[in-house]
Amino acid sequence: MNFVTKLMDRFGLLQEDLDYHFIRASMVVIYFFFGYQKWFDYEAQGLISFFTHGPLIFWMYPVFGVKGASYFLGVSEWLFGALLFAGFWNKKLGILGALGSVATFISTITIIPFMPDGWAASAGGFPAMVGNVAFLMKDVVLLAVSFYLLKQDVVRVAHPVKQNDRVMGAQQSA
Repeated sequence: MNFVTKLMDRFGLLQEDLDYHFIRASMVVIYFFFGYQKWFDYEAQGLISFFTHGPLIFWMYPVFGVKGASYFLGVSEWLFGALLFAGFWNKKLGILGALGSVATFISTITIIPFMPDGWAASAGGFPAMVGNVAFLMKDVVLLAVSFYLLKQDVVRVAHPVKQNDRVMGAQQSA
């Protein structure tokens, strides 16, 4: 075990904020690709069952139509991704991105109980998930990640630590 710890330390994997930055970068990439998909008809059509059964997003089709709702989602995802990206330098913008991300994943998670044919009857129904419900379960983790980023950015705004203090603290613990 010491070997693994020393190896991770040697490669810089134990840096204080590495996980925080890696998680932020991962969310930026996810939002870029999720937002990109929303501009294509295959994705707009694929979202119909999600929109029609989402208790927090059902209103989007009557307001925007199928393509418009997909575009709205794409723009929102790019906006939240851009705000999370800006959060590398400006934690207040990171907070806005994380808040949008939390709202996004709360909206998608609330679809899970209402998704038709989401529970395998052949396996007794709930909790044997299939299809779109299984796909949406990733959003539980993405909600947790979004909340983590929100908490980290709020703490950094509320209790700013100078870079010198952070370096000194790391040197003292070594």
